[in-house]
Amino acid sequence: MPASPPLQSMLLAWARGGLRDLPWRRTRDPWAILVAETMLQQTQVSRVVDRWTQFLDRFPDPSTCADAPAADTLREWAGLGYNRRALMLHRAATVIRDEHRGWVPEEIEALMTLPGVGTYTARAVVAFAFEGPAGPVDTNIGRVLARVGGMRLSPKEAQRFADSLVPAGESWWWNQGIMELGATVCTKRAPSCRSCPIHDCCAWQGSGADPADGSASVSRPQARFEGSDRQLRGQMIDLLRDAAQRESEIASLVAPDDAVRRAQIVDGLLADGLIERAGDVIRLAGDQAGPVSEARSASIA
Repeated sequence: MPASPPLQSMLLAWARGGLRDLPWRRTRDPWAILVAETMLQQTQVSRVVDRWTQFLDRFPDPSTCADAPAADTLREWAGLGYNRRALMLHRAATVIRDEHRGWVPEEIEALMTLPGVGTYTARAVVAFAFEGPAGPVDTNIGRVLARVGGMRLSPKEAQRFADSLVPAGESWWWNQGIMELGATVCTKRAPSCRSCPIHDCCAWQGSGADPADGSASVSRPQARFEGSDRQLRGQMIDLLRDAAQRESEIASLVAPDDAVRRAQIVDGLLADGLIERAGDVIRLAGDQAGPVSEARSASIA
């Protein structure tokens, strides 16, 4: 699947005609980009916009984040879900401070040594912060690639295809454009094929089985959240954001009727490094010792 100059020129022209005005598109600060890309993983853009600005006001650079307790990062993450991302970002900031003199590295390989940074995030930082020749593949881009190519792609195929399409000197515009296309035109359930700027270069064009189904990086339905361990983990972290809790008392707040499940959740959070235990008290990782909250109501909303 070689690069197609007509496809590139049409998409670039469309992108320059007006991307959504998202705040992280106004900066080339690699730390700000890393924070945005971490927040945007499995979280809607609308939920991230204000929180991204708030987080950077509190932690404007990696060293400031690394110097603060991990618990402070977790508190700033409230409402974004997947709290482990906040912990990984704090750990990445610590490595950047200690091993890179406080500067986010420019190379994909170096970025991928940071905790929590994988293939997509490393390439996104290179493309959006340093405007380097990298083709990040998220769920929106993966969908476009499969449909344009007219076939289900393996991870290696999708990555090779993405990298091959990046026009020289146009990495930022190209990657923002193809991501925007997947988010607003080449959507999962109702693609606007007739108004697509690269319709003539697309092998699928909305006809027949969708090659994006099951293709690399394309999102799949998630398990039910309500009542899941993921929900209870989030509830426990929310409680600990306010203050440390006695483990014997938090039982009345999280899974009060299932001691085995509650213990598994606590053990999982301990294993992930999100919380710490001191005797009968549990608190957020790295939290400063302070007053222990009294048990509140028997349930939380």
